[in-house]
Amino acid sequence: MSPETRPEVPTEVIAYVGLGANLGDRLGALQRAVDLLDAQDGVWVLASSRVWETDPVGGPPQPDYLNAVVRIATSLTARELLEAAHRVESALGRIRDVRWGARTIDIDIELFDDVVVDEPDLTIPHPRLLERAFVMLPLLELEPDPVLPDGTRVLDARLGDEGARPVAPGLRVPRR
Repeated sequence: MSPETRPEVPTEVIAYVGLGANLGDRLGALQRAVDLLDAQDGVWVLASSRVWETDPVGGPPQPDYLNAVVRIATSLTARELLEAAHRVESALGRIRDVRWGARTIDIDIELFDDVVVDEPDLTIPHPRLLERAFVMLPLLELEPDPVLPDGTRVLDARLGDEGARPVAPGLRVPRR
């Protein structure tokens, strides 16, 4: 659907989505993920953090990641947004074979309005949100003092030393 024919951006649900890539053209994969997310019905990418390079956390030895967080507006449910994210990952060649292994793209729902979800394949807020500098630092660029649904202030979290360093400006966000 072209930007001229898409419905207006909804204001009722704002979500923050983490993007990561450590295989191939990492920066290109992040930008393509933004473009493909925005092309999904019911998803509007509003803003992007800077791109951060981070050491891999957990899993087997692998290359460093590029990470960003995007703010989106959506008319989808959290489950539908997860399905949209999985479609984008598949389109970008994501293969789910090694937990916390290297990947062409990883898309995680970090926050979804004030919604709390605790299901086997979907947990919101993301269960490791407060432990990951590669999510926290970009998130704080978009939302300077986020508060989780349980009242926890993100600014009160203690970040681990993951070697996070900004390496590029924010990703291009489609114009409206």
